[in-house]
Amino acid sequence: MVSQGLISDFERMLGKENVFSSEADLQSYSYDSAVLEPVIPSLVVRPTTTEKLGECVKKLYDNGIPMTVRGAGTNLSGGTIPDRSETVVILTNGLNHILEINSNDLYAVVEPGVITAQFAQAVAEKKLFYPPDPGSQAVSTIGGNIAENAGGLRGLKYGVTKDYVMGVEFFDATGEIVKTGSRTVKCVTGYNLAGMLIQSEGTLGVISKAILKLIPPPKASRAMMAVFDDMQNAAEAVAGIIAAHVLPCTLEFLDNNTIVRVDDFTHSGLPREAGAILLIEVDGHPAQVEDDALAVERVLKENKASAVHIPKDAAEKFKLWEARRMALPVLARCRPTTVLEDATVPRSQIPAMMKAVNEIAAKYKVEVGTFGHAGDGNLHPTFLCDKRNKEEFHRVEMAIDEMFDVAIKLQGTLSGEHGIGTAKSKWMEKETSRGTILFSQRLRRALDPKGLLNPTKLVGI
Repeated sequence: MVSQGLISDFERMLGKENVFSSEADLQSYSYDSAVLEPVIPSLVVRPTTTEKLGECVKKLYDNGIPMTVRGAGTNLSGGTIPDRSETVVILTNGLNHILEINSNDLYAVVEPGVITAQFAQAVAEKKLFYPPDPGSQAVSTIGGNIAENAGGLRGLKYGVTKDYVMGVEFFDATGEIVKTGSRTVKCVTGYNLAGMLIQSEGTLGVISKAILKLIPPPKASRAMMAVFDDMQNAAEAVAGIIAAHVLPCTLEFLDNNTIVRVDDFTHSGLPREAGAILLIEVDGHPAQVEDDALAVERVLKENKASAVHIPKDAAEKFKLWEARRMALPVLARCRPTTVLEDATVPRSQIPAMMKAVNEIAAKYKVEVGTFGHAGDGNLHPTFLCDKRNKEEFHRVEMAIDEMFDVAIKLQGTLSGEHGIGTAKSKWMEKETSRGTILFSQRLRRALDPKGLLNPTKLVGI
């Protein structure tokens, strides 16, 4: 455990209001959104300047104390659960300043604790666009988005967080500041350390600042909701839209279980009898939007959509998209335990993956609500159960094992956007190779010889 002397040092360094050691406070930082056992840390510290952040990292390193960095704790793979009781949690939500939005050169500079949605809104007020939009954007932070390489609804057309990181500053395990990348469009100065930090899940460094690319917003857009009697037809329509060489900015899927549950809660007027719905939006130049919308509607009809509904105004469109964003929180209310997965496959394999998920759910007699970013192959099969029922939860675990096996056989991946953390580390070698694991562990040991940065996460150290 952390000594009282060290706690006093942190209180002098950060102020008592930014050092948390009471049992109630520590319990609040013992878990994240994954279905894993909580681990109560020995201390939680909250630096409010980048200089203090570096001092915290150095002091913990010098004292040989493991550290876990935490933004909003919305991650779904155990990445911000402390490794063991000696761990100190470093909160970055006190580093929450947008330092610059440059409209001439199309970039922004932010601290890691900036809330994603608030940043996107500040950028929009400058008539610019920051596309990454994870489902947790109302509370998740930019630092966490980078550490997990967060995606979102617009990932199909606009990409994910890694596509907008121009540079980062971070502290290494010893507390030394490292700078990589630039405000320029091109930069090949040294190793691409920014790329290394992205999706490193707090294992290679502690982000203190990020330079993010901005783009002009699209000039026009059109949204639509396609209704299908059969879920498999919806899956075929997704593959058909991509095969037609149309890239919507969003192409989202909800199955019947999710539709009914969400409509019960939101009263959005979703088609409750539908086997599945697709929520689609195309954007860009007005003429291109018109062409793309016609092409999408044609594919939908070819794949037996029973109806294609165009929202009459922005308010109705917002209502539909809000219903999609509510999928996870609504499903999470249905049973005591919610296991949200994000097995991802090549887009042409969406029909096969969808079929497999349903067959696996039936085989193991488990309840699943499936939704997700179907356009980029990223599905979120959500298992609803009660972990206290050991027999039921064992069936869920076997279903998830088989689902990942199918995803890998379809040349997919364990995780499209949620990360590995500890929740998925046991499957890593199945997707990659033993050599990949060993290489990653050697890299970690070289950069963090004491093994203090989130030591058990991703590939362990």
